[in-house]
Amino acid sequence: MGGSLMLSMEMLLDAQRVLDPVINHTPVVSTKDIVPDCDFYLKADCLQKTGAFKLRGAYYKIATLSDEEKARGVIACSAGNHAQGVAFAARDMGIPATICIPEGAPLSKIEATRSYGAHVVLVPGVYDDAYREAVRLRDEKRLTFIHPFNDYRVMAGQGTIALELHRQLPDCDIFLVPIGGGGLIAGVAFAIKHLMPRCKVIGVQAAGAASMVDSIHANKILTLPSVHTIADGIQVKTPGDLTFDLVRQYVDDVVTVKEGEIASAILTILEKQKLVAEGAGAVGIAAAMYGKVDIKGKKVCALLSGGNVDVTMLERIITRGLAKERRTVSFSTVLPDRPHALTRFLNIISQTGANVLDIHHERRNTSTDIGSCIVSMSLETRDAQHIKEIYDKLQTSGYEIDE
Repeated sequence: MGGSLMLSMEMLLDAQRVLDPVINHTPVVSTKDIVPDCDFYLKADCLQKTGAFKLRGAYYKIATLSDEEKARGVIACSAGNHAQGVAFAARDMGIPATICIPEGAPLSKIEATRSYGAHVVLVPGVYDDAYREAVRLRDEKRLTFIHPFNDYRVMAGQGTIALELHRQLPDCDIFLVPIGGGGLIAGVAFAIKHLMPRCKVIGVQAAGAASMVDSIHANKILTLPSVHTIADGIQVKTPGDLTFDLVRQYVDDVVTVKEGEIASAILTILEKQKLVAEGAGAVGIAAAMYGKVDIKGKKVCALLSGGNVDVTMLERIITRGLAKERRTVSFSTVLPDRPHALTRFLNIISQTGANVLDIHHERRNTSTDIGSCIVSMSLETRDAQHIKEIYDKLQTSGYEIDE
């Protein structure tokens, strides 16, 4: 994948030279109330052109192809962000591009890729299935393959994030970086350890797709039988061999975060920083919020690597995040089936200051006694303490709660 080349600081500096007139140099944003125990920052590459960091690696790789390789056209596989980076770069350089995308990828990423002029091939399954189809088409049509992570020039492009961080936050103690196949963190960690050796680089992966984490712990590359996470951008079954070696050499630790934690991080960043993070972009923030790394008293930066989240998915993520933070709650209870019983119950709810989101009143449920009915409802609440107060008041009034 990387040929006879090796990753080097000279390559990263060349990537910086190529990318300087093309990319956005994204800001480092100070946050005061997301993680209170440390001095917390965000490297907001969600504000990059195409909405994610992937443009950096894709553009640099394609820019360094030979004329013959460019003339054949390029092909890539991606869950969406690398697809957009390749499509953008290919259009910019007048090169035809074919992109294999898992059919379950967010519609917004698929349509954005098409908008940059690429031919999109939707493939059943996940990233690894799209990869196999891209390799088949590469061989069949003699196209030039642009790997999303297991390529040194791609890693060098991603590593320009660290060159920017070195200028923006040179005294950073900990840099939290998402991991999928490992191209991003390999390039970033390589640069960080050369420029800011005292800064720890911590990789963060979704627990439902922890291929790199499991491989590091096993000290060999593993392939997961299946992966499932809302962080579709890092939903990879098998890490790269080139990236695996660099992660082992330069990354200080790797941790995982759960789905609810990712959803909560997305919600928090949206509310408090007015930034949209996709699942893969939010895992570093989730790691800081939920104590996956010892960051107390440190200067910590999380890489918000992308913001390309489908609107319908964002709605589901926000709903899950609100529930995780106990700002919504759903429960059921049994009422006597007689006039004014529901009114009395709702009057108690009203006294607690909760807001009713939805309610279902069911008289024909065979699981209840004759003369009773079931009420199921969802409430908007302030926090876990508010929910406790609601339950206490209802139980004191004789209602049994089934959450």
